[in-house]
Parts: sequence; C-alpha cells; structure tokens
Amino acid sequence: MTTTAVRAPAIHVQGLTKSYGKLEVLKGVDFDVASGSIFALLGSNGAGKTTAIRILTSLLHADGGAATVTGFDVFKQGADVRQSISLTGQFAAVDDILTGRENLVLIAQLRHVKSPGGVADALLARFSLTEAGSRKVATYSGGMRRRLDIAMSLIGNPPVIFLDEPTTGLDPEARIEVWDAVKQLAAGGTTVLLTTQYLDEAEQLADRIAILHKGRIIVNGTLAELKALLPPAKVEYVEKQPSLEDVFFAIVGDNGGESADADTTGDSDKAGATACANEK
Repeated sequence: MTTTAVRAPAIHVQGLTKSYGKLEVLKGVDFDVASGSIFALLGSNGAGKTTAIRILTSLLHADGGAATVTGFDVFKQGADVRQSISLTGQFAAVDDILTGRENLVLIAQLRHVKSPGGVADALLARFSLTEAGSRKVATYSGGMRRRLDIAMSLIGNPPVIFLDEPTTGLDPEARIEVWDAVKQLAAGGTTVLLTTQYLDEAEQLADRIAILHKGRIIVNGTLAELKALLPPAKVEYVEKQPSLEDVFFAIVGDNGGESADADTTGDSDKAGATACANEK
C-alpha cells in the first residue's frame, strides 16, 4: 500500500477577524492557497481585501484567528514571514529618478543578493524591459512601471508574492501586460495571492477565486465551480458583433500603439463584416 504525501498550502487562513472600533472589517475569514497557484481574492471596495493582505504580510495585527504563510505563523514569526514573501501594493513603488536597471540593482543590494547587476539584467529580460532598462522610470508607461515593480518584488526569489489590486488605474494594454507577467510568475512556481475588484481579471488569472463580501468569504472555488452555482445557460443563436475590446485591439494592437490617420470607421465596418461572415 502506497501513500501520497499531502502538500501543505502555501497560505492557510482560519477564522481571521479584524475590527476598527465598532467597524468589523473581517468577520472570520477562511481560505487556503495551494503552492504554485494563483488565488484571487475578489471583492468590491471596502470588502476587506487590503486589510487581509496587510495581516498576512505581518504589517497589521489581527484581532483573532490563525494564519500561516510558507509554514510560518503570521502572528508569532513575522520576521520569517517577511523574509519568505514579497508585497506589491496598489501603486508602483519605483524611483522615478533612477533607471529601470538602477531600481533593480538597488533592491538587490539592499537584499544582499549576489551579483546585483546580473540579477537586474535577468529580470529586465524576463519582463521584456531590456531596451528600457537604461531609461529613467519617469519615462515609463503605466504597464512598464507595474512590470518593473513586480520584477523588483521577485529579487531574492520569494516563494509567495502578494499583489494588491495590481492593475488599478492601468489602461487596457497595460492590464494585459501585467496579466502576462503574473502568469509567468505562477508558471515559474511562485505562489500568487492577488486582490482585485475586476471580475475579468480574476477570470483570466486565477486557479481559485474567493469572493469577499462585507468581511466574509461567501464563496470559494475554481471558475468552473463558481459557474456551476448558476442555472445552466440557455442556448440561443444570435449574430455576434465585435466587442469594444475587439475593436480596440484591432485598431491599436496591430500597429504597436502608434497613432494612424487611417479611416477607423472603415476598419470597424470591416471587422463587423468579418465577424458576421464568420458566424455564417
């Protein structure tokens, strides 16, 4: 008879509570995050997402409950937790007056990583920032800044990374860039816990999704499991029209974001005609 060892979750949360005076922000939150997976904590503003992240990263004390990250007790072994994680907040924590490479080298030196320059160059290549590495970050687009921010958080190879609303305020192209970066993290074995208020973001990225509402987890499962909670969809035949996203990337995506004087109305008509032809 053979036995298979059960791998402990990278993050374990049980009965987490937190109040600010009479305001209950977390009311007994429970969830596990499997190693090497992407877990989305989905909820509207004020649901308690950032409070949960701050507790799990040992930046805020909880009122009750239990939590472990990479096997370390968040409440008793905060220093060990901080050494095994990285946190990327809602706004990119990069230095505008430095170049992208200088930002990475600085963090590598602060973390006493060997060969800071080599680490910086490897991360620039990994996040498609090599050509921009010698430019000051003040010249970067929102997506580039966020990718650099995530790259900085990977210095030292932390097994767990927390991303608190990583695409807030980004344009559609920049969001796609960040999504690709997050997928690369999980593909490399990094455990990712991200908070978001965007439904499509959770749908695109997460292996499991927990919906946090008014301080409680009201549902937790895979996308397929969550969809199964609703009645089966009715099959209807409709003429498919291109979405705004289809139009946006058809016009912008093909020319690398450069503006053009082409007749966009004609392009849209062609896209619609193609979609109708495909439906037929």
